[in-house]
Amino acid sequence: MSTITLRRAEADSPPVPTGRPQAFRTATGGLIDRRRPLDFSFDGTRYAGFEGDTLASALLANGVRLVGRSFKYHRPRGILSAGSEEPNALVELRAGARREPNTRATVAELYEGLEARSQNRWPSLRYDALAVNALAAPIFAAGFYYKTFMWPAAFWEKLYEPMIRRAAGLGRAADAPDPDTYDRAHAFCDVLVIGGGPAGLSAALAAGRSGARVILVDEDHRLGGRLLAERREIGSRSGADWARETVAELASLPEVTILSRTTLFGVYDHGAYGAVERVSDHLAVPAAHAPRQRLWRITARRAVLAAGAIERPHVFGGNDRPGVMLAGAVRTYLNRFGVLPGQRVAIFTSGDDGWRTASDVAAAGGQVVAVIDARACVPPGLRRAAEALGARVIAGGYVSGTKGHLALKAIEVVDTYGSSETIACDCLAMANGWNPIVHLDSHLSRRPVWDAAIHAFVPGALPSGMVAVGAAGGRLTLAACLETGSRAGAEMAAACGFTAAPRDAPGTDPESTEHTPLWRVARSRGKAFVDFQNDVAASDVELAHREGFRAVEHLKRYTTLGMATDQGKTSNLAGLGIMAELTGQALPSVGTTVFRPPFTPVAIGAFAGHHRGKDFRATRQVPSRAWCAEQGAVFVETGLWLRPAYFPKAGEADWLESVNREVNTVRSHVGVCDVTTLGKIDIQGRDALAFIERVCANPFGTLPVGKARYAVLLREDGFVMDDGTVARMGETHFVMTASTANAAKVMQHLEFCHQWLWPDLDVQMVSVSEQWAQYAVAGPRARDTLRSIVDEGFDIGNEAFPFLACAEVTVGGGIPARLFRISFSGELAYELAVPAAYGDAAWRAIMQAGSTHGITAYGSEALSVMRIEKGHAAGAEINGQTTARDLGLGGMLAKKKDYVGRLMKERPALTDPDRPILVGFRPVDRGARLRAGAHFLAVGAAPSLAADEGVMTSVAYSPSLGHWIGLGLLRRGPERHGERVRAYDPVRGGDIEVEICSPVFVDPKEEKLRV
Repeated sequence: MSTITLRRAEADSPPVPTGRPQAFRTATGGLIDRRRPLDFSFDGTRYAGFEGDTLASALLANGVRLVGRSFKYHRPRGILSAGSEEPNALVELRAGARREPNTRATVAELYEGLEARSQNRWPSLRYDALAVNALAAPIFAAGFYYKTFMWPAAFWEKLYEPMIRRAAGLGRAADAPDPDTYDRAHAFCDVLVIGGGPAGLSAALAAGRSGARVILVDEDHRLGGRLLAERREIGSRSGADWARETVAELASLPEVTILSRTTLFGVYDHGAYGAVERVSDHLAVPAAHAPRQRLWRITARRAVLAAGAIERPHVFGGNDRPGVMLAGAVRTYLNRFGVLPGQRVAIFTSGDDGWRTASDVAAAGGQVVAVIDARACVPPGLRRAAEALGARVIAGGYVSGTKGHLALKAIEVVDTYGSSETIACDCLAMANGWNPIVHLDSHLSRRPVWDAAIHAFVPGALPSGMVAVGAAGGRLTLAACLETGSRAGAEMAAACGFTAAPRDAPGTDPESTEHTPLWRVARSRGKAFVDFQNDVAASDVELAHREGFRAVEHLKRYTTLGMATDQGKTSNLAGLGIMAELTGQALPSVGTTVFRPPFTPVAIGAFAGHHRGKDFRATRQVPSRAWCAEQGAVFVETGLWLRPAYFPKAGEADWLESVNREVNTVRSHVGVCDVTTLGKIDIQGRDALAFIERVCANPFGTLPVGKARYAVLLREDGFVMDDGTVARMGETHFVMTASTANAAKVMQHLEFCHQWLWPDLDVQMVSVSEQWAQYAVAGPRARDTLRSIVDEGFDIGNEAFPFLACAEVTVGGGIPARLFRISFSGELAYELAVPAAYGDAAWRAIMQAGSTHGITAYGSEALSVMRIEKGHAAGAEINGQTTARDLGLGGMLAKKKDYVGRLMKERPALTDPDRPILVGFRPVDRGARLRAGAHFLAVGAAPSLAADEGVMTSVAYSPSLGHWIGLGLLRRGPERHGERVRAYDPVRGGDIEVEICSPVFVDPKEEKLRV
């Protein structure tokens, strides 16, 4: 005997009349706010709904059954479900720049003025010209593309590909920049509860009462799950009331965070979870300064999977006709939204759960015309209750087909004796059991396992620290959901060190979940669809079987079953059941595919967050920005920074004249340059020196405290990653600098080496690039200038503070600072680092102190000229294709230690004597201009790839020498000093004879920087 009770509708609840707005809205009931009507439009027609509606419920309330056309055949489609598993009702929301395609009408909250349009139809939804595709269904079967577009080959680019591209996709993306913003956030918790149904609420309550930090996420805007959709009782309260009271208590707990309108879309390693919060999707326009969506990265010590289950449809001819719905969805629209999906409702069920729909339809004033149960033996109590409602009961029967063009008009039913009849109805509710939502469990490549008790797959080996409860774990009764949720919440909190114990679950009204699934109706008329979203029919599964695509992964890809945004939510098990039947295997033996994130579609904007437009590469301003702007500096993007390129003065004809002045002033007097943009990485720990020895190619074991050294970092393949310096500030404290362009890459490399290669080393590192303003003071009067800046008591003379010295000092009367004796210009030079908050003040103080010494500010252009004059390799030479030997740095590399890239740099191709090596170039005609990118050819050689001997990497006009100079990579370059080659540049019409020379053009003995 079943314990489900069916009740007839009260006499004072007459059927809702038709022919008026919201004709299918029940007179009372539902969780909508009938005091707050909302207007919206669908395909240009205005309709009315209420606050609390979804677009789907409001359309059904207004009698709109046809909402879209199917992907491949353009068949009429209606609303199948009431949640994010909806495969049919994909609509285009909003207009203009905010237009968004493929939104499920079942989860789109109604708001005033909402604009929605149907998709994948032309010229209109009702009259779709491409519905002719249905007539060609035999041609468009599984594997159609593979078989059709192979011949003739010449047609692919000219005909097939353009045709496929025009047909691809369903909706239209906006053709203007998205005006909304998206946010990203991080959260940490002890217990993460995924799902706000009865199991999830119970788990969150048990964990929250213990004092654990709890985050509860649910994709709905109202928590309660199926409690909002069913007429259930918990204790002496309705299920909806219990949910409301539980949510109120959770909201009062200080360590509990509730994230509604939030879908947890992915499970990742090490307790990381991805979720997207729809902050403003329920509004026409986001509030001022509010994002449209927010992407959450949640790190949890433990997690409770309470995502629920998805009802399965039946597979029979015409099962996709508008008006054919899932029985659970029918109850949702009745009990939550106060919408009667049809006046004459038939129910096709394979278990006890479907019979519950008859009671709810009758209570709402609808007529139950028939209950067709595929089981030959129906519990007598269910039969009597249905017959008391005036419904026909057909046991051992099935629905073999449907009738109607754009909406359901009747169903064809075959009884247990094989007799067929037609039953008029405008809504058919299908109940074929429930599938636990195992998608999130599968995201770490774990396969679900078969549970014969519920005829469904359930989570298998869950990720460490996660437990599945309630319907998600295969426990489908309300009592089991409450009990498993409460127990899991307490256990997860206890595992995190909190005192927690599950409380006795409140009593619930009795229920039965007995069912025998029917994977398909073998003898039916018309297309019987398995996957509604991808137009995969039972005949496609049969074709895949005949052609040998029987493995689940092959079946999926050959037929597109369960692909795209649907990920098999309503279709997967039916397809597997049919394949099991065809192969004569038990369904568990057929197996199942695993599901990929995201669980539901996520806007690309949510992943990007604020990283769009200028924020995609956020402009970082140097600390001297204000002063430089006051002086009319010309700024240039350098990596992620905006730094001054040069400082023009009145009377100077062009940028080159300004740069020449800056270089000459530095060489003769003193100059200051903002080098804050260099990467600065603070490295500390007992094993800091050992770590640096392993990541740097040159030796550092003998580096004393208070000294700095040039550093070369190789990639694992032996090529140079970057160059910089390492300064030893203390026994276990180092500061590494990296080039502006590679600062982030170097930091990432160091983190990788620590976390993956040598996690046992006691070393910590952090990027401090923005925490310190750093200025290079260079030139013969650099020391005189800095003596006015550095506080008394710190000797920066040549003997006390020689070349490559470093120390912590104070400036400006006690401000902590760091001073380095480092030169990139070849002159006497220092680099002064002060906390970023003092950056502007320090710059102005340096300019004032140097004013008596003829100081000038110089930018990145002058810096580049001086580095070329000194032969320093930089970004143009360290381009990811050069080795330390190529750059003339081979002699610096350690011979007695191991380091990243040591073995790979010795590959024969990287040590080939003919490999291009860095040398300098000067034009034979000193008045000629050199250009970077020119290729080197032998004098008299015809231009060809075989004749190419190298490339000019960097050029500059040298005011110190009075002509253009260049650096480049030339075959056997160091052996050829004094020879002449041609710098051939066909793009810009250049063909200049140049002399090969040392790359060091100024002060080759390095006398100036050591004085």
